[in-house]
Amino acid sequence: MGLLRVGVNFPSLTVFPSLQLNELVVGDTNGKLCVYKNDDSKPWTVRSCQGMLTCVGVGDVCNRGKNLVVAVSAEGWFNLFDLTPPPSKHPDASGHQEPPVADEQKLVFRQHIPANTKVMLINDIDGDGKFELVVGYTDRVVRAFRWEDQSESSDHISGQLVLLKKWLLEGQVDSLSVNPGPDGAPEMMVSQPGCGYAILLCTWKSDLQPPAEEGDSSATSREAPVRDVILHQTSGRIHNKNVSTHLVGSIGRGCTKTDAGSGLFALCTLDGTLKLMEGADKLLWSVQVDHQLFALEKLDVTGNGHEEVIACAWDGQTYIIDHNRTVARFQVDENVSAFCAGLYACKGDHNSPCLVYVSFNQKIYIYWDVQLERMESTNLLKILETNPEYRDLLQQLGVEADDVSAVRDLIHKTLYFPEKQPQNSSSQHRDPAGADSSNHPTIPEDGL
Repeated sequence: MGLLRVGVNFPSLTVFPSLQLNELVVGDTNGKLCVYKNDDSKPWTVRSCQGMLTCVGVGDVCNRGKNLVVAVSAEGWFNLFDLTPPPSKHPDASGHQEPPVADEQKLVFRQHIPANTKVMLINDIDGDGKFELVVGYTDRVVRAFRWEDQSESSDHISGQLVLLKKWLLEGQVDSLSVNPGPDGAPEMMVSQPGCGYAILLCTWKSDLQPPAEEGDSSATSREAPVRDVILHQTSGRIHNKNVSTHLVGSIGRGCTKTDAGSGLFALCTLDGTLKLMEGADKLLWSVQVDHQLFALEKLDVTGNGHEEVIACAWDGQTYIIDHNRTVARFQVDENVSAFCAGLYACKGDHNSPCLVYVSFNQKIYIYWDVQLERMESTNLLKILETNPEYRDLLQQLGVEADDVSAVRDLIHKTLYFPEKQPQNSSSQHRDPAGADSSNHPTIPEDGL
């Protein structure tokens, strides 16, 4: 695991999933949007947006098979950027690409949507194979939009966001996520205070959308205050019903026999509660920590296909928990104002698991290549069993591999009292200097 420091001050950030090497996209309260590549501490490219950026996301929001960068300000300005380099600009051997020229830095699209944006999600929330844009607001409202093309040209983006639905929640919305339901269909989930969450029902039909009012091209013209919300509380014992809650859904669990059934999702609260659930009724585990958790992510740090739950606290304490409630944690040196995790090409020509922290001291810290051999605890005997030379050495030393007591005694003496090991005539031989090498049995370094 390595560390990269970047000297900036950004509250909103996300990992840009591109077709090759992933980038890091960050936005600040001055409306500046920066994209970072590799381990360069200077932005690869910079864009300027109107207003104070509160939401940054990347996805195929226009449903054209291309990732676009979305930046939404608190004032309600929806900014759309296409940062894909032209085909003529190929990356060099190190994967580095020259930044776009001035003509390529123009804004692709801008539209005004309701203000006071807080969180954003780009995903297929109704199972129709098309991506929607879901925005959570500070007034406990969630709105879903869809892009409507006004041109059939694949080279030029022309259209607008159209409001699909508005939901009104009982509590503040801190997270948006999608999780497979009992039938495998996607369910739109939003966090609710007190370690709760709500399922938002997608009841719209494209052929029943009311026409927009003449002269008003904004998305607010199609707004309807219909409320289809199913509220869930994950526990009857809540210390603080108003405590801030975050969630993340669709947590990967490797290769399964069937894809049907409810997916895994996790919740965390500011008072230190962490939960992993499968559907609304099955609690897999619950953990209570003594740190204020304000961010929740998912990331496979072991490479086995099972995504671990990663929670970050304001003071930099970070928890990595697997599906069996095995916990690994470490402390970041500074207090944290923003956090995200994902696959990022920081070093070399490949993406690796990375943890990204933004401190209150105007710094971004990227911990790259965060990989663990395993999460569960193990012992030296199990490790040695995986070494092909292990049993041969035991046989040479006259120790039965199945005699656990004798093997433990041998390992103990080898580690702590190697000079007192007994000679074994069957394996005794001398080195060129004439020393009896059987007096010093060794265990392969790979096994240890």
